[in-house]
Amino acid sequence: MTLEALLSPRLSLCHLAGSSKKKLLLNIAQAIAEQYPQHDSDTVFNQLIARERLGSTGIGDGVAIPHCRLPGCDRPIGVLCTTEPAVDFDSIDRQPVDLLFTLLVPEDAEQEHLETLAEIAGLFSNSLVRDKLRLAQSSDELYALAIHSAAAA
Repeated sequence: MTLEALLSPRLSLCHLAGSSKKKLLLNIAQAIAEQYPQHDSDTVFNQLIARERLGSTGIGDGVAIPHCRLPGCDRPIGVLCTTEPAVDFDSIDRQPVDLLFTLLVPEDAEQEHLETLAEIAGLFSNSLVRDKLRLAQSSDELYALAIHSAAAA
């Protein structure tokens, strides 16, 4: 699945507020519920937190990819955000996170879930991509940079 199919300008959030992992995930869940009213923000948040309890989704280099399967979800949903300041996410390298890509997938989409996670992780493994996204000054710019970077990869 392409990044353009996963992400929308409205779910590209530049400088998302949140002083902790939980607050960031709550703000992301609320943004999803605003764009997809069929998904309750509490359910999204609880699913994301349940996944975090299994192990941090902080993959290093200031990046986290929170993800979960979501009951009632009929298509993958992505949320890209930058934070300011960076937040402790219990990452494997112990560095705070300032770049997140949240992925929600249907409950039965195991293979697609894994493949999409791998694609996102691959994109964020590129330091030039991470640097460009961190420099975005608006949500529209963040979205455009992400789509352009994914297409060029």
